[in-house]
Amino acid sequence: MGIEGIKFNRGELSGAFGDIGTDFPLIVAMILAAGLHSPSVLIIFGSMQVLTGLVYRMPMPVQPLKAMATIVISQKIPGPVLFGGGLAIGITMLFLSVTGLLEKLARIVPKAVVRGIQFGLGVSLCTLALKEYIPADKTHGYILALLAFTIIVIFLDSKKLPVAFVVILLGILYSLIFKIDLQILEDSFGVNLPSLYVPTRENIVQGFILLALPQIPLSLGNSIIATKQVAQDLFPGKNLSVKKIGFTYSLMNLIAPFFGGVPCCHGSGGMVGHYTFGGRTGGSTIIYGLFYLVLGLFFGNGFSEVVKAFPLPVLGVILVFEGIALIALIRDLKDKRDFVIALLVGLAAAGLPYGFVISILIGTIIYYSAVRFNVLGEIGENSAEKC
Repeated sequence: MGIEGIKFNRGELSGAFGDIGTDFPLIVAMILAAGLHSPSVLIIFGSMQVLTGLVYRMPMPVQPLKAMATIVISQKIPGPVLFGGGLAIGITMLFLSVTGLLEKLARIVPKAVVRGIQFGLGVSLCTLALKEYIPADKTHGYILALLAFTIIVIFLDSKKLPVAFVVILLGILYSLIFKIDLQILEDSFGVNLPSLYVPTRENIVQGFILLALPQIPLSLGNSIIATKQVAQDLFPGKNLSVKKIGFTYSLMNLIAPFFGGVPCCHGSGGMVGHYTFGGRTGGSTIIYGLFYLVLGLFFGNGFSEVVKAFPLPVLGVILVFEGIALIALIRDLKDKRDFVIALLVGLAAAGLPYGFVISILIGTIIYYSAVRFNVLGEIGENSAEKC
């Protein structure tokens, strides 16, 4: 079943939930920390997934902006400033895309640094899953995680079983038995629509300084450049451009703030997550978007109860597989120098404060310095031989 290159089958259904371990906890935390209108957040996030699936016809993910989300959650940044920051980064990315600066920046950052960013993101995701998500429900959580892990290992390559969807259902069954009050869930049912909001000039300025500036380097590295590289690796026939990714990134953030949606981006990890669990077309992204649309339209008012249906141990296991798939991308670097640079960039990205910002800059400088050193060394050797 499909329409013009978009399929809806078992693989797409499984792949649809390959990125939920990253997205869902961040969305929940931002709603609670910033006091956001949960139906608006869920409906807009789901709508962006559906539209992206239709535009790209491939599992191009839509994710919350991670640096922004981290700052909002840790510092309890209010919703209006978050919406202003989303609009600010949308304007910034539109400027970079239209002027061609985005493509020039993409050409400067070498593949070894891109692979290092992906390696670091993979390590970060695995660390988060193992330290926080999987132990969240203690003994029951460990048992649930082990069962989910075993099912995925056995059926990951199955053409008949949508394995990610199965482990999500397993988590929901666990929650129905141990965590959810069904009466509250039933009472929360109702039809909801997004709320309208117009960011003020003050919101945009504050959002740019507090949220957009820390986000821009990470977006350039992971949301744009690394995503383009992963698309080239997994879907070489698509010939996807940096400019197109930057344009749809900006468009999402020029729309979402006016309807109470959180700032969003694309991301290499999300594409790898969809692909790892079977997503090959925009169908997986559309299915994933419909999941959020249903939650927002019909269960948004009881969101605090609904989130219990998705236990962190199961989300953590999915996150581990997404992280491992990202880490494994480093294997295509044949040159020892590139491999070492990628490892250093990845470790810096995962381990240092503002690591993704620092690692892009330092990694690129080290790469070109190493290339120049090798060239000079070869010139010196040739001169010595002539003498």
